[in-house]
Amino acid sequence: MRRLFALTLVAILFTIGTMSSSSAAEPIDTLRQESISTGEEMISVIYDNGDTLSLEEAEALAAAGTEPEPEPEPAKVEEVVDEPEPSFHQVVKQKFIEGGAEFMGIVLFCLIMGLALCIERIIYLNLATTNTEKLLNEIKSSISSGGVDAAKEVCRNTRGPVASIFYQGLERSGEGVDVVEKAIVSYGSVQMGLLERGLSWISLFISLAPMLGFMGTVIGMIGAFDAIEAAGDISPSLVAGGIKVALLTTVFGLIVAMILQVFYNYLVAKIDSLVNSMEDASISLIDILVQAGSSK
Repeated sequence: MRRLFALTLVAILFTIGTMSSSSAAEPIDTLRQESISTGEEMISVIYDNGDTLSLEEAEALAAAGTEPEPEPEPAKVEEVVDEPEPSFHQVVKQKFIEGGAEFMGIVLFCLIMGLALCIERIIYLNLATTNTEKLLNEIKSSISSGGVDAAKEVCRNTRGPVASIFYQGLERSGEGVDVVEKAIVSYGSVQMGLLERGLSWISLFISLAPMLGFMGTVIGMIGAFDAIEAAGDISPSLVAGGIKVALLTTVFGLIVAMILQVFYNYLVAKIDSLVNSMEDASISLIDILVQAGSSK
């Protein structure tokens, strides 16, 4: 009886141990479903995160006490909003302020005065341009029909230096051709001076603008070295400010000089064209007066 009771007790303990070991081997927390594919004779385990593993891999993970880690979510790409680029006007304004008002203001004054003189000269020279061929034909027909007085009236009603020179020559037509020629040459010099009026000031501003820029460069470098001396150390932040001012004043001075130089060359070419036209027309007027005197 005692032997039967002992065998029963041993069987109960063995059964309890087997059940506890089998339940510990299964992944209770993560295992939801076991599916058996009889066609391929494969056993798979589906976990909460959606991963599917074979039975051998699941048992290995269960024995290690781990669960397959979920795949990391893709990183969110933040949209980068591009800031609008500053306009050319804003850049020029910013650099002008950074260059300092002392020298940049003087350079700007040179630009404004130079452009004002250039515009005034351009308007004057365009108004002084005359169709010399048409004027000569009218004078020739007037002398043939009404004499010198009619030709002088044509010159009074015509605008420009050529008509003024013709009028001075016709005023002295009764004194001989030599006197007429001298009058034309003398009054032509006066008209040339009127055409070239203001060019010397434009040339001054062309020379003054880069010189002011270079002076700002020198003063900026002196300020940079003073900052280095006061700090007792060469630091890029100390030197950058003075060098930046120096370079900005130089750049703006050169830009002003280049702009005014273009207008200056245009004015010189325009004046040369008018002077050549006056000289050719004066020679033609003398020929007309010689022909009119010989015909009389």
